[in-house]
Amino acid sequence: MFELVFRRRFSMAHRLLAGGSAQCALPHGHTETVTVRLRAVRPAPLDGGANMVEPFARAKSRWHHWIDGHVDHALQLGEGDPLLGWFQAAEPERLPRILVTPGDPTTELLCGLFAAKLGAFLAADGGRLACAGLEIEETPTNTVRFEGDPFDILPRRQGWWSRADLSINDLDPAR
Repeated sequence: MFELVFRRRFSMAHRLLAGGSAQCALPHGHTETVTVRLRAVRPAPLDGGANMVEPFARAKSRWHHWIDGHVDHALQLGEGDPLLGWFQAAEPERLPRILVTPGDPTTELLCGLFAAKLGAFLAADGGRLACAGLEIEETPTNTVRFEGDPFDILPRRQGWWSRADLSINDLDPAR
């Protein structure tokens, strides 16, 4: 079975409050690489013409637009982080650049959230492809891989990650 595999690098900042690490409780950043593996939902033999599962440009266009335009250089905060309240009060114009997660924005959680978001994009594009796996390289020595249904591991089903829009949080009062 064929898999389409593509990578994207992005820079981010976050902090982790629940893990007990003094270093990770301070805002800090990483340059991360996300790797996506896609498979055809209904595999078929190559057609003898175009001979593609799906054109790469179509398969990755929306995903890359979301990573490049919304995830790259975003600040990742857990929904209970006091910094989120500070931004809401002091710099509300920056809220669209804050990726908000249910609990600490760990690499494990991000794998699940990103897999769910990718699944929403793929479903909205006709559902011909499905996410076979997703991995995030946080540092050159730390990588998290995820395969399966992200909703089996996420703290809750609903949120920006379940919609095929370009959102990274649910802070819009109109929602």
